[in-house]
Amino acid sequence: MSARITVLGAGSWGTTFGKILADGGSRVTMWARRPELAREIDEAKRNSRYLSGINLPRSMHATHDIARALEGADEVYIAVPSKSARETLKQVRPILAKSDAPVVSLMKGVEQRSGRRMSEIIEEVLACDRSRVAVVGGPNLAREVAQEQPTAAVASSHSADTAAQVARTCSNSYFRTFVNTDVAGTEFGGVLKNLIAVATGIVDGVGYGENTKASIITRGLVEMTDFAVAYGAQHETMQGLAGLGDLIATCQSPLSRNNTAGRLLGQGYTLNDVVAHMEQTAEGLSSVAPILQLAQAKGVDMPIVQQVKMVLDGTMVPRDIAPHLTTDDDTPQEEIQHAAGDRGGALRRTLERARDLFGDGGGSSRRN
Repeated sequence: MSARITVLGAGSWGTTFGKILADGGSRVTMWARRPELAREIDEAKRNSRYLSGINLPRSMHATHDIARALEGADEVYIAVPSKSARETLKQVRPILAKSDAPVVSLMKGVEQRSGRRMSEIIEEVLACDRSRVAVVGGPNLAREVAQEQPTAAVASSHSADTAAQVARTCSNSYFRTFVNTDVAGTEFGGVLKNLIAVATGIVDGVGYGENTKASIITRGLVEMTDFAVAYGAQHETMQGLAGLGDLIATCQSPLSRNNTAGRLLGQGYTLNDVVAHMEQTAEGLSSVAPILQLAQAKGVDMPIVQQVKMVLDGTMVPRDIAPHLTTDDDTPQEEIQHAAGDRGGALRRTLERARDLFGDGGGSSRRN
C-alpha cells in the first residue's frame, strides 16, 4: 500500500517536493497557509503563484486545515521558511506527539535568534528523539525538478534506517536520493551555499564575469567546509551533493532566489528593495548574521560571507567584493595555513585523495 505523506508548506520547493513524492507512488496531502492556494492545488492541480506552468499529479491533494493535512500521515515533510519553522512546529506538536512518523526538513536556513539548525528546532519543539528526524539536501532548483529534469539528493538522519526510509519514499524516475548520517554537514551545506550564492549574484549584478564567479565559488567552498567541520560535519559531505553539488547549482542558476537577491544588490538595490521585490524568501539574506556569529565562536574565518554582510549593511560597495579576492596578500597562504593547523583545509584533503588514488594504482579507492 502506498505511503500517506504530508508536506507542510506550498511554496515552489514544497509543491515541487510534493510532486516528487507523488510521482514516487505516495499519496500526498499539501498544507497551504492560504485557502485559495490550497484550493487551486487540490482542484486544478496547479500552483500558478509559485510554480506556474507545471501540472501536478492527480494523487496530490491540498488543504488549508493543518490537522486534516496531518491525519494518518506516515511521513511529514516541512517546507516552510526557516523563520516560520518554530511557529509551524508548535501548531503541529499536539498532533505529531501521537505518532512516530518521521519528520523531514526541506528547509535551508538557521534560526536567526539562536543560530540553530532546522533539525535541532524540530527536535526541540516536538520533544522527539533525533532518530525520527531527517533532512534532505542537494542540487535541487525547484523549477528544474518540477520539469522532471534528472537530479539527485541526499537524505540524512542520525538513524540510518530513517534516512533509508526517507530516501526510498522520495525517489522516482527523475529524482534519485542517496543517504548519509551526517545531519550537520547536510544541513550546513544547504545553509552556507546560499550565502556564497548571494556573493556570486552580487558580482554578477556588478558585471564581473565567469572567472570572478568561479573564484568566489571555489573559495566559498573552503569557507563552507571549514565552518561545517568546525561544527562536527564530515568534510566529505561538503564535497558531495549536499555541499559542492548544491553550491554549483545555486551559484550558477538564475532560478536561484539567493543568486537573484545578490544580483539585485549588485545592481544597486538596497536590502529593503530586494526583500520587497522577492516573492519568496531568499534564506541567504537572513542567515548571514547568525552564521558569522557561529563562525566567530569557533574561530573560523569567512571573508566572503563577511563581505556579503558589509554589502547588506551598506558599508561596502558591491563592486569592491571581487577586487578583495585578488588583492589580499594572504590569499596564497590561506589553505596552507589551514592545512598545517588541521582546520579542514581543502588543499590537504585534495592532496591526500590524490595520493591515495594514484599512490597504489587506485587500489585504495577501489577498496573504499
